Amino acid sequence: MKITVRYFASVREHIGLAQETIDTLSIDLAGLKNELIARGENYRQGLSDGKAIRMAMNQSVCDESTHLTDNAEVAFFPPVTGG
Repeated sequence: MKITVRYFASVREHIGLAQETIDTLSIDLAGLKNELIARGENYRQGLSDGKAIRMAMNQSVCDESTHLTDNAEVAFFPPVTGG
């Protein structure tokens, strides 16, 4: 399936892209994250399990068990605080 992946803040800085459209066979966000990490060092540094990374699909925050849908927009971003 084809999805758009968007990267924000430090994740974007490590990966070097703001967004990309990819074809994936992953069925959920955990699989997608692992697929991206397997692409190389930049992705590993931006998305590794040791980092606090949040995810959203179609602009709704969700967790790694969320099932992907065709033409979804997935975002990876660090936790944010406000004041």
